[in-house]
Amino acid sequence: MTRLLVRGARILGGDGADLLLEDGVIREVGSLGSAGAGVEVIDADGLVALPGLVDLHVHLREPGREDAETIATGSAAAAAGGFTAVFAMANTSPVTDTGEAAERVLDLGRACGLVEVVPVGAVTKGLEGAELAELGLMARSRARVRVFSDDGRCVQDARVMRRALEYIKPFGGVISQHSQDARLADSSACCHEGELSGRLGLPGWPGIAEESIVARDVMLARHTGSRLHVAHVSTAGTLEVIRWAKAQGIDVTAEVTPHHLALTTDLLVGYDPVYKVNPPLRPTEDVEALRAGLVDGTIDVVATDHAPHARHDKEHAFADAAFGMLGLETALNVVSEVLVRPGLLDWAAVARIMSTAPARIGRLTGQGRPLEAGSPANLTLVDPDREVTIDAAASRSRSRNNPWHGRTFRGAVHSTIHRGTVTHSTDQTLMESAS
Repeated sequence: MTRLLVRGARILGGDGADLLLEDGVIREVGSLGSAGAGVEVIDADGLVALPGLVDLHVHLREPGREDAETIATGSAAAAAGGFTAVFAMANTSPVTDTGEAAERVLDLGRACGLVEVVPVGAVTKGLEGAELAELGLMARSRARVRVFSDDGRCVQDARVMRRALEYIKPFGGVISQHSQDARLADSSACCHEGELSGRLGLPGWPGIAEESIVARDVMLARHTGSRLHVAHVSTAGTLEVIRWAKAQGIDVTAEVTPHHLALTTDLLVGYDPVYKVNPPLRPTEDVEALRAGLVDGTIDVVATDHAPHARHDKEHAFADAAFGMLGLETALNVVSEVLVRPGLLDWAAVARIMSTAPARIGRLTGQGRPLEAGSPANLTLVDPDREVTIDAAASRSRSRNNPWHGRTFRGAVHSTIHRGTVTHSTDQTLMESAS
């Protein structure tokens, strides 16, 4: 029997309380007195307790690109970032487009045991956009896939997108769309289209290439009565479309990444490929709109789009480098710095956008639950006053394409507890005891 007492944590940033965790479940919450024999104790005085963080959008690269990341290294990075569940995107090699492939990802995640690794199924076979993948078989497999995405590519064909939305509706699935009209922003587009892209001589990626696909897809969601999730929203125009769609009662949700909340296209003046991401970094006015959209509920969740790359894929001239940034270990730091510290969100809201809402959208019943007796013992302890300076070389990820290197944030993960077991802690004695 595994027993752990979290002493004096501020639940959702409120009053302090003790939490007794036993065999993967929260048994008691309150003022619990002495720990008793055989109980490990975490002194959480001054720490904020949140339900374990859930990331709807992660690239773990396995199978196929284990030189960039594995499910084991990605799980370690996720645990260090406070996550107890991550959704692994389907653009692996081979693609996760069958029930067997989804089960393989599930089993690799369970073997690691650091976080719940949830396979995302491809919408189309081979991500080719032409023929639907085995949506029903993936949903009925042991992996019980409920989120489907061709992320990295957009489902360009409206007829295919409509069929996918219709197909996943009976079992409560959701399509997570990478919104990029290839006729407006092709594969060479690598920088927000504007004065800066022209000055730098980089192919432009206009906001309308995202906004037009989102507008099409919310209308398809209304027509089919199915669920649509808009991945990595990056423009104020997309926010307008989503806000309108929600006002109409269309079943649409949306996510924003930490980097689109904090970084702007101005960083590209040095041609540093670490800042090359898809969709691209946008101007300050878009960043400010995205923060406001998260605060007012137009955007439902923060998701990292954690995209590790081997050095030989990232260290090129900007136009030739791979798209993507690391995000798992730093997401909470960024949210604390740009949203909590300025007073835009409180810790209860952080729990909503980084745990409760993503678990609900992904249909994860064991995640994002209130920190109360009977709930699964998945929780994250945050030190709201701890300052950390990001060191890319210290990452648990196998890759180093970290846009936050050298930056200092206030607010950091102290401990992560998955199913009652400590999977990360800044207290080394606690980790040695857990192991």
